[in-house]
Amino acid sequence: MKIIIFAGGHGTRLWPLSRRNSPKQFEKFFHGKSTLQMAIERISPIVEFADIYISSNSKYQTILEEQLPGIPAENFIWEPERRDLAAAVGLSFMKLKADGYEGPVAILWADHLMDHVDEFRQALLTGKELIEKDPNRFVYLGETPRFANHNLGWITVGEKIDEINKFDILEFKKWKYRPELELCKNMFASGKSFWNPGYFVTAVDFVISLYQKFQPKIYSQLEEIAANPRLLEQIYPEIESVSFDDAILEHTTPDQAVVIKVNLGWSDPGTLYALKEALQKSPDDNITQGKTYDLGSKDTLVVNKDESKLVATSGLNGMVVINTKDVLLVVHKDNVPDVKKIVSELEERGMEEYI
Repeated sequence: MKIIIFAGGHGTRLWPLSRRNSPKQFEKFFHGKSTLQMAIERISPIVEFADIYISSNSKYQTILEEQLPGIPAENFIWEPERRDLAAAVGLSFMKLKADGYEGPVAILWADHLMDHVDEFRQALLTGKELIEKDPNRFVYLGETPRFANHNLGWITVGEKIDEINKFDILEFKKWKYRPELELCKNMFASGKSFWNPGYFVTAVDFVISLYQKFQPKIYSQLEEIAANPRLLEQIYPEIESVSFDDAILEHTTPDQAVVIKVNLGWSDPGTLYALKEALQKSPDDNITQGKTYDLGSKDTLVVNKDESKLVATSGLNGMVVINTKDVLLVVHKDNVPDVKKIVSELEERGMEEYI
């Protein structure tokens, strides 16, 4: 099995900790390691470094090579320009095809956390078994939800169709991205819907055939690059910027997928408050990093990246305070989604030095 880890996102929702030149997946927030490095550690017991591929933007090449010295140079798949995941996934699968590989492939992400790593590894190996039996499908991992989180994607399933390696294999019915809160509560209560962490196992030829069928123009552009890699920087920026979900997955039918029910203790620290949640032991905990001092606050995240300055706080509740050398952000946890909007407006105002 080959594994592709996608590590090209900008991480604007974690601004100002995450910047365009150093996105969140490279920041060493957790015990001196980045989430990218942790992603590699999770899978290294079940695959060789030669079977791990990294898809990212070429401007992060120095960071990636420094953090992942064990990955062969030829296994880095460099995007010259960000064109969303339809282009990135297609480029990666074309690379595997050009290298002569046609077997199972797992798609993973560089910016997640999980508690039950052994179960994750076994689920990937189970997905490999399922694809070896029938390569013309997707095998999705459906994470057992811990609460009605309406900021995530969800997978709705049907009947149990098999049991392999103690995992329930379920019919796939549909997705729902960020359902309304009431709908989300109903999905959670039903026991028939699971969090969608975006992990799946599939086969090279199957995915390429879907590009041929549903995205012929993108397929043609990627095929041209595969035939002549020197054309990458010329053709790739011209590929339509569209998500893999919209370009490919939305066109597939329920009989082209199954779901492995998992309990990974998975989380995506994709926002500043989600980062606090990933680090806390209880909701009222304060999480601090750097030179800080607090008096009487609760449920607050304070990160100080400026060693020349002390950040002192008092009486805060549900707040996020991020201090870097050039930016100070103070935001209530309920307004954390506005961070992405702040970044967008800074860009519109020509203040790109801060993003």
